[in-house]
Amino acid sequence: MNYDTNITLYGLFLRAAHEIHYPQRDYLFKKEGGSFQGMSYAFCEEQINACSARFVELGLQKGDRVSFFTENCPEYFLFDLGLQQLGLVNASIYPTLSENEVEFIFNDSGAQAILVGSPFLLKKLSKAAPNLPNLKKVVTLFDDHKKSWDDPRVESWNEFTQKGKEIYPTQKEKVKTMYDAVTQDDLATLIYTSGTTGNPKGAMLTHKNFISDIASGLELMRIVGKHDSFLSFLPLSHVYERMCSYYLGLFAGAQTAFAESIEKIASNIKEFKPTIVACVPRLLEKIEEKVKKNVEKKGGLSAVIFNWAIKAGMKRQALSLLGRKPGMLLNLRLAVAEKLVFSKVKAATGGKLKFFLSGGGAMQTNVAEFFANFGILILEGYGLTETSPFISVNPYDRQRIGTVGRIGPGQEVAIQHPETLEIYTVQNFDSFTPGFACPEGEILMRGPNLMKGYWNQPEETAKVIDKDGWFHTGDIGNFQDGFLKITDRLKNIIVNAYGKNIYPTQVEANYLQSRRIEQIFIIGDKRDFLTAIVVPSKTEVMEIFDKNEAWFAQNETWVSDPEIVDWIKQDIHKLSNQLAKFERVKDFVVKREPFSIEAGELTPKQSVKRKVVEQKFKAEIDGMYERTAGE
Repeated sequence: MNYDTNITLYGLFLRAAHEIHYPQRDYLFKKEGGSFQGMSYAFCEEQINACSARFVELGLQKGDRVSFFTENCPEYFLFDLGLQQLGLVNASIYPTLSENEVEFIFNDSGAQAILVGSPFLLKKLSKAAPNLPNLKKVVTLFDDHKKSWDDPRVESWNEFTQKGKEIYPTQKEKVKTMYDAVTQDDLATLIYTSGTTGNPKGAMLTHKNFISDIASGLELMRIVGKHDSFLSFLPLSHVYERMCSYYLGLFAGAQTAFAESIEKIASNIKEFKPTIVACVPRLLEKIEEKVKKNVEKKGGLSAVIFNWAIKAGMKRQALSLLGRKPGMLLNLRLAVAEKLVFSKVKAATGGKLKFFLSGGGAMQTNVAEFFANFGILILEGYGLTETSPFISVNPYDRQRIGTVGRIGPGQEVAIQHPETLEIYTVQNFDSFTPGFACPEGEILMRGPNLMKGYWNQPEETAKVIDKDGWFHTGDIGNFQDGFLKITDRLKNIIVNAYGKNIYPTQVEANYLQSRRIEQIFIIGDKRDFLTAIVVPSKTEVMEIFDKNEAWFAQNETWVSDPEIVDWIKQDIHKLSNQLAKFERVKDFVVKREPFSIEAGELTPKQSVKRKVVEQKFKAEIDGMYERTAGE
């Protein structure tokens, strides 16, 4: 793994603007006036310097924290690069967090300035403001901020950067002196882990953490370069999107466009035609569901041709896993399938896509196989906030569906028995061994991408990083032929009344193959059998049962309509046959509305807060066991 051990995150921007490309080349893209409009490196550099000048004017020093409270946008990059140039620290806040959580993160980080994305978020900040003693400056991405909060500390982005341009000549030397003093060992960001209990913890990540991690990932992905482009839509307050579409893109000299919203991702992909899209498994699941649904609606000859093409793709995929290439007849069939079916599906991704990079959660094997049959590549990876985040990813030229790939160069991963604490094996990039497998255990990791620790919480740091430098991920997994496979979170493991270990994530993934199920939450720790809370697919319910928005907005939490319950039961029974008897759901209740962050049921990463949900719906859960126990 080779990378410049002196370059910093802002140095990546300068290299992209002046060495990989040229200042007039477009770097960032935003949808305006009906099309994606580009911003050149030169324009971006001017804006970055304006931000840096204002930070200097505010008296901010190396190591001081600046916060972000906004959705994805070009200004996030520019504001961040303005502070990275000076050695300041990004302390982002998820836009979905409550006022109390915003207050906690802002004060815990000791931030002094903040970028705010909308009037709604500004109002939320203004309510917390009396309890934010360090707040010096608020910059809004809209002009009429006085309607939401009339305070002298608040300026619009245009006001902030215009003044910054005016004063930059007087601050230029100070900016350069501060930039020259920044090293790879300096803190770049505090990323607050959501956690399922207690207050979030700020993972301290350095310039070196990110840059070493990017270089490691690129060695496996290989084909990311200066002609590539990303579409950014996952939250930049999370480490995954920050590393992929932002810092990795800068490292490679790639361009980045910003999706208008989650709802418009499908149209934005077609318009911008990115070559790489970092996503979560749920997006891919929705694409699969939409394609299959369209085929079902058309039926007839269209369905016959589609299924014929899919079978050709399956044969190609089977040969690929054996290291073999298709023969002449299969190649001919694939060429026809490409023209009639595959090309149309690929067109929905813009037609230039090299691969989807999937992370942030477990992907169902059947989803990866579905895309592989079309010749659409998904590189599934794995990592955590504390590891910057990349630990492993499937190589571009050697995927293993159902795994999260190989360990990145420069890192070590160990598998430790959860009870005896014996380390079964230590694997790294060079220890790839075909045929090698080891028992399941907790995944441990160490390497240059591991965080410095948790901000102001040495005791919490000591709980996860042991004396030998191993970071305890809390995930269970094993190695198969040198590829890492994740089973579940250690704390999620259900041990039933008979001592059987059950991995709920795997069980839930099995049932999520049903288009009728949007979310499912498995219960069963120390119980005789499994039960579940099921959230039905809104789209399917509206279509099949002719329900409208008002039906979903009812105050009644639970759906008792026997037709809907039986409809879901059909798929529960069918999919249960793919599981061991002790893994099968014996009873369930149907929840009208999805689990949400707003209701306190999900973390910002969309992980269910298991203890919260079990306590919140204790009466319904106990009721399932009472009525089913005697059956």
